[in-house]
Amino acid sequence: RLGLERADTAEKALSVIVDLLEKYGQGGNCMESHMTFTYHNSFLIADRKEAWVLETSGKYWAAEKVEGGVRNISNQLSITTKIDREHPELKKYARSNGWWDGEKEFDFAATYSYVNTARMTTSRGRYCEGYKLLNKHKGSITSEIMMEILRDKESGINMEGGFMTTGSMVSVLPQQPNLPCIHFFTGTPDPAR
Repeated sequence: RLGLERADTAEKALSVIVDLLEKYGQGGNCMESHMTFTYHNSFLIADRKEAWVLETSGKYWAAEKVEGGVRNISNQLSITTKIDREHPELKKYARSNGWWDGEKEFDFAATYSYVNTARMTTSRGRYCEGYKLLNKHKGSITSEIMMEILRDKESGINMEGGFMTTGSMVSVLPQQPNLPCIHFFTGTPDPAR
């Protein structure tokens, strides 16, 4: 929200977010119950001309400029070796902790998480299923198709049960500046409604 408030481009919003991350760190508990549950955050940031994926691990972060095709995020780090911007000490910190030897190509998701990056798009899970649904409609995604994808319960994208999806947003951002941007938000806790 602060990125939207303080920036007029996607890349400037990315800068706002990483500056706040450096100053204040990650947020607190992700649940209203007394059980402690925290995680690191990921963001899809877009304007009319460009889009970025920003993923964090504590105060460390990596950002990937989306150059084309489709891109999704979901409960895991997904930026691998294509890193367009990064925390200035990202690699140094990984090396000092023995997570990266400094020799092989740096892979953010593999270094900062337990994810097998070779299996991210093939093993069944929210990230993989979202990737499949987006690729199925690649080149012809409309706001209606995006809403269908976000309502999908079988894939786990629209979660129900212990953890529930509480809201979704679909934005149409025409590249032509004379056309208005349109934003759709769910008004209920379940995006399938």
